[in-house]
Amino acid sequence: MSREVSAARTPAGDQLPGALPEALRAELSAFRRDLHRHPELGNQEFRTTAAIKERLERAGLRPRVLATGTGLVCDIGTRDATADGTAVAAAPDRPLLALRADIDALPIPDTKTVDYASTVAGRAHACGHDVHTTVVLGAGLVLAELAHAGALPRPVRLLFQPAEEVLPGGAPDAIESGALEGVGRILAVHCDPRVDAGRIGLRTGAITSACDRLEVELDGPGGHTARPHLTTDLVTAAARVALDVPALLSRRVDARAGLAVTWGRLASGHACNVIPQHAELSGTVRCLDLDAWRRAPDLVHAAIDEVATLHGAKSQITYVRGVPPVVNEPVTVQLLHSAMAARRGEGAIEDTEQSLGGEDFSWYLEHVPGAMARLGVHPPADPVHRDLHRGDFDVDEQAIKVGVELFTGAALLDGDLPD
Repeated sequence: MSREVSAARTPAGDQLPGALPEALRAELSAFRRDLHRHPELGNQEFRTTAAIKERLERAGLRPRVLATGTGLVCDIGTRDATADGTAVAAAPDRPLLALRADIDALPIPDTKTVDYASTVAGRAHACGHDVHTTVVLGAGLVLAELAHAGALPRPVRLLFQPAEEVLPGGAPDAIESGALEGVGRILAVHCDPRVDAGRIGLRTGAITSACDRLEVELDGPGGHTARPHLTTDLVTAAARVALDVPALLSRRVDARAGLAVTWGRLASGHACNVIPQHAELSGTVRCLDLDAWRRAPDLVHAAIDEVATLHGAKSQITYVRGVPPVVNEPVTVQLLHSAMAARRGEGAIEDTEQSLGGEDFSWYLEHVPGAMARLGVHPPADPVHRDLHRGDFDVDEQAIKVGVELFTGAALLDGDLPD
């Protein structure tokens, strides 16, 4: 059997079961807005976990909270998926198809004036995780009905993962908790405000970048600003680290690797006439290429030490490994392509570029094949594109229906793929 899912063999959208009923669409919109009003940070998603668990149990399923205390998994179409054992797929012993959502929010204020704005000061679902969660929940509810009817070709695992925004992400803990046991393939979506709602973006190979965290402390004896020649001018040293380290790295790594250091914070000093004794910089290291990412810590350490030493400062570097790039597997990308073509036609699919954003979905792909799609969330009639990680970020909720039907379509067509 071919390892590709042929789009030509895909039935038309109205022939493929698993469409989202209107009543459930309205319920999912309300569910997403409830999550949006009550954002929770990584590893603190207790209310979110409870809400997901309650809805799945109400559907007769048996979700299991992860060992970390937040997040959960829920199987559909296995022999023990439901309390009464009735909802069993045609092939319950095949490897599972996992659908992953991240459930945490960001520590930034919500600045929107909508009735579902965050009620928690300094917290917001500004990355679309409330949408991801709702999409996987909705897909699970639809697939449970298909399993009950014996129309699910392969069992499915819903994976609601905590702490995606906390490097190195909650994925390693979820994997340690057994989230991938029995899984043969994994899918995810990520909101993309550059893509119109009703569409998805796909890419084979790397679709995100590696992302690490960098903290630098510089120290010197301090002194009077009238006599900088008698001490270490620590403010200048910090400024040169901020400017020169990225420039040095650009000449020590192939430009195609996309290794980039970007600073988010620089702090030093307390008075205008005092050369300080201490300075701090923090930022991120991002990289398009997996091999360059593996070499990045040594390269960054060397560049910082060189610049700091040149200016007489002592450096202490904390390099926190984050996540590798998400590398989409070709067969899984074709599966998503075929599912979307079946639902909305080829015109609803566009190519997407590799971004410099990081995503801990990459850790799952170290163990099983899978792929992430860009889920369009931009209202087509809105001339303004509100980017991720902004307090005014919001979505066109049509994206929920698209995501649900993408996943249910993929789950049905996944039966054509070999184990």
